[in-house]
Amino acid sequence: MTGPASDTISFGPFTLAVRERLLLRQGTTVDLGGRAFDILATLAARSNEVISKKDLLANVWPDVTVEEGSLRFHMANLRKALGDGKDGARYIATLKGRGYCFVAPVSRSGGRDDARSEAAASYPQANLPSRLARMVGRTDDTAALSAELAAARFVTIVGTGGVGKTTVAVAAGHHVVDAFAGAVHFVDLGALNDPNLVAPTVASMLGLSLQSDDATSALITYLADKRILLILDTCEHVIDAAADLAARIFASAPQAHILATSREALQVEGEHVYKLAPLAYPPDDLEPTAAVAQAFPATELFLERAAASGARLNLDDSNAGAVAHICRKLDGVPLAIELAAGRVASYGLQKTATLLDERLALMWPGQRSAPPRQKTLQATLDWSFGLLSEFERLVLRRLAVFVGHFSIDAALAIVTGPTVDEALVFNAIDSLVAKSMVAARPAGATMRYRLLDTTRAYALQFEVQDAELTELAARHATYCLRWLEDTGNEWPTLSSASQRSLHLAGLANVRGALDWCFGSNGDARLGIRLAAAAAPLFLSMSLLTECHRWSSRAIFALDDSMRSGREEMHLQAALGVSLMFTHGGRDAARVALNRSFSIAEQCGDALDQIQVLGPLQMFHLRTGDFRAALTYAKRCSAVADALEDSVSTTLAHSLMGISLHLNGELGRAQASLAAALRYGPRSGRTTTNYLGFDGRILAGAILARTLWLQGHPDRAVERALLTIKDAEILNHPLTLSIALVWAVSVFLWVGDLDRADEHIDRLFLRAEPHSLGPYLALGRGFKGELAIRRGDAEKGIESLQRSLAELHAAPYELLTTPLNVALVQGLAATGRLAEALALLDDTILSVEANGDLCYMPELLRVKGCLVLASVQSGADEAETYFRRSLEMSQGWGAWGWELRAAIDLATLLIDRRQHETARAHLQPRFERFVEGLDTADLKSAARLLATQR
Repeated sequence: MTGPASDTISFGPFTLAVRERLLLRQGTTVDLGGRAFDILATLAARSNEVISKKDLLANVWPDVTVEEGSLRFHMANLRKALGDGKDGARYIATLKGRGYCFVAPVSRSGGRDDARSEAAASYPQANLPSRLARMVGRTDDTAALSAELAAARFVTIVGTGGVGKTTVAVAAGHHVVDAFAGAVHFVDLGALNDPNLVAPTVASMLGLSLQSDDATSALITYLADKRILLILDTCEHVIDAAADLAARIFASAPQAHILATSREALQVEGEHVYKLAPLAYPPDDLEPTAAVAQAFPATELFLERAAASGARLNLDDSNAGAVAHICRKLDGVPLAIELAAGRVASYGLQKTATLLDERLALMWPGQRSAPPRQKTLQATLDWSFGLLSEFERLVLRRLAVFVGHFSIDAALAIVTGPTVDEALVFNAIDSLVAKSMVAARPAGATMRYRLLDTTRAYALQFEVQDAELTELAARHATYCLRWLEDTGNEWPTLSSASQRSLHLAGLANVRGALDWCFGSNGDARLGIRLAAAAAPLFLSMSLLTECHRWSSRAIFALDDSMRSGREEMHLQAALGVSLMFTHGGRDAARVALNRSFSIAEQCGDALDQIQVLGPLQMFHLRTGDFRAALTYAKRCSAVADALEDSVSTTLAHSLMGISLHLNGELGRAQASLAAALRYGPRSGRTTTNYLGFDGRILAGAILARTLWLQGHPDRAVERALLTIKDAEILNHPLTLSIALVWAVSVFLWVGDLDRADEHIDRLFLRAEPHSLGPYLALGRGFKGELAIRRGDAEKGIESLQRSLAELHAAPYELLTTPLNVALVQGLAATGRLAEALALLDDTILSVEANGDLCYMPELLRVKGCLVLASVQSGADEAETYFRRSLEMSQGWGAWGWELRAAIDLATLLIDRRQHETARAHLQPRFERFVEGLDTADLKSAARLLATQR
């Protein structure tokens, strides 16, 4: 290996003694292999220079031919030894297709460094502003820029106003100052008004006294043989002059490096653009906890600047959501975040967030030492707006009608008109993107655009004539309607969050359009059509309260010409579904669904009918009229049979399966549920857009319960867990809540109380943010049952009574029977036997009247236990109930209930010393189970049989 000239090289906490072949970390020897040491010495000796893999191989293995894999192996070991990439440390950058670059600042003693010191005397001293004492979230950017500068010589940092271009440029300058022997010079072009002064300003900053009228030529002559870094800051307002100067320097001064900052690229030969993104902030689909908030640089900066301004802000889970909201609202732009954080001491956190929503933040003042263009957001945006042409300003103001992302087709539909040519709009949007006034990102094979919230708020300040504003809003709403109609047929095929993501960008615009349509100057008829088209989207997203809101507003706005039409049919169905899941089976939901079905029968087709029959069946299930629900399930099946539509067939099988399951027809239920699962995956479509949840997931959840009843506890748990997993993939909160509810009942049946507890907590997390009131009440009821099973009967009774009161009031009766059973057992455990018997008798009468007969064997068994406990001479009556339970379970094939009844009957017979009879009842029923031997009932049976040997 050819050794580097310097004897000792220092970087970070490390000292590299080249001649001694020693690497020290704060005085402690670092164990480094010989090849890894040679790689480090070679790279560090030529810091901030790109060394190709070929050169590195030739230098480290001069007499041996080796593959690149060896280099990668030793490079990985070297990075591990240095801790490269940990805690913000950056030492070696990989430049794809080029090689490696040592990017950490270094200092040297001996050898080449002495020569550099002599050479440095001929350069002016470095002219750099002080870097920030602590820079949040930009370590990677600084390292990447340093490497890019070394490789490309000419880099322009491009980004929106306030994103931190100058801050990062200054940090990068300090990072590489040693590599340029101090010859790093910062030139602020922001104060210039005359582009002719660009070259003289740069020359003046270098201390040159120019005698020539051609300042550019004289400057280039001076720089021709200099190794130097020029940082040209804020080029956008003098961009032509800055671009011309940078291009000529790059071409004529081969050792000169240029780092420019601008809101748009200079677009000249040699330039490499580095797009500086805003700071990352918590997305709105993450739970806003303190731990989550602290993990993102945008929130970290906000908290730091708020504390610096005197705010006493202790971040915890209660206020983390507000901090995350502020940072999202400000799109992670550091200047905007700093300005907002500075208001917390005066207004408090919540009020600061509110003021942001009211667009009052543009004039908030920043630091007195900031350049005039950065003292407020208004000034920053004034600066950017002033650089636009009149036509670009017009386009920007019109684009402000969009809320969130929009496509180029949407932009053209809104912006173009009789006096606005489409080709000009294309060019204007391209220019606005280049000038960082419009953000662009790829979405699949297309591009999505958006105005940052601060830019949109700024653009909306400009006065627009009422006629023009109305025309823009109407165009926007019409486009949203057309988009919903065009994509409406696609929604049923989008069964996962990733599939839906490309379509959901339009949701914010739909909301904005609906707001305008139903506002004082809006178009209500257009709003009715828009709400009807949007309802499937809201249901697909579990946005039930929003679906309720817009559907009810649209129905209220219907006039005679639009009543009894397809819009009302869809709106009434959406209203009924959203009411049913958020408030239970209130009369309003019944009225809405019946009205929708009446219209579907009059003017709808078979698909319209089935799309209302499904919600009607679910409505009657939830209100506890299980016989009526079975009737609707049969009607749904009959209509589905006439349709060659896999989603309709899946829905019909799913709904029929749950009705048969609740009716105790387990064999037929299993066949229907299995058929639903066979049809579902084949199409990839979903019922969420009209039923509110995915029918295939419901089928899987009910199949799990059916398997337990049929004597397959392990398969039941496996199916329940698989159904939850499938629901999670859909990322649909209502569907996942349904999967969790039914799975919890399976976990309770097998006696896995810890797993039940865990999934009840998960149910709360999903149901609460989406106002799924009945599911929250169910969760509290399940918690009560757990408390009773764990020995705290009083607490469990209280929880169950509150839960059942809420569910009856809704009404939501789908699972009140098993909760009543749990309450009966809690009352019995506390000695309140008469109260328990009365509740149990009422529950048996309700089951006989309403039709959820699948619970009857269990109710009879529990009745036997209560009779045995409450009446001294009740053994004969109890035995009768146990035998009736056995007989009914056996007839239905409900092995789960049958085993429980057999255990209780055997216990009674053993007490009567009828041991052989007891064994004859229990042992064959126990032995036919081939799985689930660790579940609660089978362990109880095994223990009882063991005592009889």
